[in-house]
Amino acid sequence: MLSFKQVVNTSRITKVANTMQFIKRFIIAASLIGSAFAFMPVAQASRSPASHFINEDDVFLALRDAARSDDAARSIDYASRLSNYPLSSYVEYYRLKPRIRNLPTAEIREFLTRHEGAAIADRLRADWLLELGRRRDWASFDEQYAQLTGDELQVKCFALMSKALKKQTVADEARSLLVSPRDYGEPCHSLIATLAQSGQFTSEDVWAQIRLSAETGYMPAARRLSALTSLDEKSIERAIEKPVLTVVRGVRGNVEEHQLYIIALGRLAKGDVEQAAHALAASQSKLTPAERALAWAQIALQASYKLRPETLADYWSKTADAPLSSEAYQWRVRMALRAGDWEKVKSYIEAMPVSLRSHPAWIYWTGRALKETGKREEAQKWFESIADQVHFYGQLATEDLGRPIVVSQTAKAVAAAELVPIAANSGFKRALKLFELNMRPEAIREWNWELRKMNEREHLVAAEFARRNSLLDRMVNTSDRTKSEVDFHQRYPTPFQEFMHRSTTSLGLDMAWVYGLIRQESRFVMNARSHVGASGLMQVMPETAKYVARKIGLVSFNPREVNDIGTNIQLGTNYLNMVLKDLDGSQALATAAYNAGPGRPRAWRSTLTRPVEGAIFAETIPFTETRGYVKNVLSNATYYAALFEGKPQSLKARLGVIAPKNQQ
Repeated sequence: MLSFKQVVNTSRITKVANTMQFIKRFIIAASLIGSAFAFMPVAQASRSPASHFINEDDVFLALRDAARSDDAARSIDYASRLSNYPLSSYVEYYRLKPRIRNLPTAEIREFLTRHEGAAIADRLRADWLLELGRRRDWASFDEQYAQLTGDELQVKCFALMSKALKKQTVADEARSLLVSPRDYGEPCHSLIATLAQSGQFTSEDVWAQIRLSAETGYMPAARRLSALTSLDEKSIERAIEKPVLTVVRGVRGNVEEHQLYIIALGRLAKGDVEQAAHALAASQSKLTPAERALAWAQIALQASYKLRPETLADYWSKTADAPLSSEAYQWRVRMALRAGDWEKVKSYIEAMPVSLRSHPAWIYWTGRALKETGKREEAQKWFESIADQVHFYGQLATEDLGRPIVVSQTAKAVAAAELVPIAANSGFKRALKLFELNMRPEAIREWNWELRKMNEREHLVAAEFARRNSLLDRMVNTSDRTKSEVDFHQRYPTPFQEFMHRSTTSLGLDMAWVYGLIRQESRFVMNARSHVGASGLMQVMPETAKYVARKIGLVSFNPREVNDIGTNIQLGTNYLNMVLKDLDGSQALATAAYNAGPGRPRAWRSTLTRPVEGAIFAETIPFTETRGYVKNVLSNATYYAALFEGKPQSLKARLGVIAPKNQQ
């Protein structure tokens, strides 16, 4: 735990570092935009003097940006200025990356050999594998893929394609892999085409991929896949973008046109469930039983997202054994949970692919379904299988076994001698430098790469090393990996206690809950900033910050202060208190409101026809991010409370019961 002095010093250091970084970037931007340098041809720009940069760190960041934009000339120039830079392997990588399509094989192999065993070598190998796959150089691809540690989707698609071209059966692996059309790129589309042409993928497999693209609203994938059907691209685009036109035409033509009609029904249901259901009811006699089941599944999924009470009885009940997407399989169970139909919960989970039903969520809900239908001994076996796991479902399973939730400190303190090899580790040194440069993805990759080689005790030591370097997010992430030796103080840190105690005490807020929220929001990264602009420890949105500051009379508030530790906690806790009061004191609803806005949990509650336990409400939140957020925050809060109070806790009590507003 950091002392008050350490907190203040850390805050000052962070502010100074951020300010200096901003000044340096501003000077660079001004010099580039305001001078003729920005308009020089590449050949001239590459000869510009190093005086445009304040120090080597800025040259390195410019090199990184040049490599990202595949600017080979600038990459070579900037790399030449960094002959003794601490991140020399990255300098070399960024010099090579923009030219990978034309690099001599010997030069790539020489880099891989020289840096073998390092994260950066695996990064270049993955880049090269994509190029080898693009060239269809399968002999070299297979050789390099055998040495790859990473698991990037597009590289995996090329790997399956290589096997398929050698007449190996990979259809089942491909079906499990191909679940996110936005991430496919050329490699995964080529895999689908190869499997379709070789007969490993049927027409139904191709249409399942088109349905998935429509379900996720990603037209580029649907357009590319249209080439594997007998229909033209415009017909598929029209069914997705203007579904009512396809639905009004009705069921016509061959099997593929039926598939197009089914897709259009799902897209129509996204905006108007009743219209889509009415159209299907009127035309279903023209579809085969399998097609009807699939069509109802498209409507059922969209109705589920809207939490419509009739979804289970009116739509999912008509889906029979239709092949569903991963989302649809899970939402069919969720709507059975909302309806309290435990027999259907059990049967729908059993219908899931093994890869889905083996997730702790569905292990827990299988146990609950068995328990609720009188099969208590069988249920206990399911609960026991996950009760020792430190997460939301492990906690719920523990309580269903009749045990309280406690924290058990099984790890002994880290000795100074244990830290010596960690501090000397070259990978961790690179990670620290990358964190200093705010290159978090690269830093995290370096950090995690070193963890692969370590045992549980070394993970705890590395977590302590992270704490001593003010990397609390790495401490939490690293300590979370241990199973037999557990340090809950590493996993659930409590920095900034002076600020936290002041804010939570004045508002009467549960400090364990607030810490649980911060752990999920920012992992204690003080200058964290989300893709939507939320800032600081409690990830406060700019407009929210201004609103809360006005409400609490913080007249001197300047938006630039939102990352200040004390100010961020003051604003975040006050907003959390506001939504808690607005939502009848329910931590489950208020947590959802903090993530998704207060209007949404009110709307989700309004669809309830009866009171449901908080765990079911959390499980059936329509937004994927918010659903995971609520579960994680309240799980965190339960462990924090156990640490603070030194006594057993109940996650179920914290979740409470969520009832329709008029039944409160």
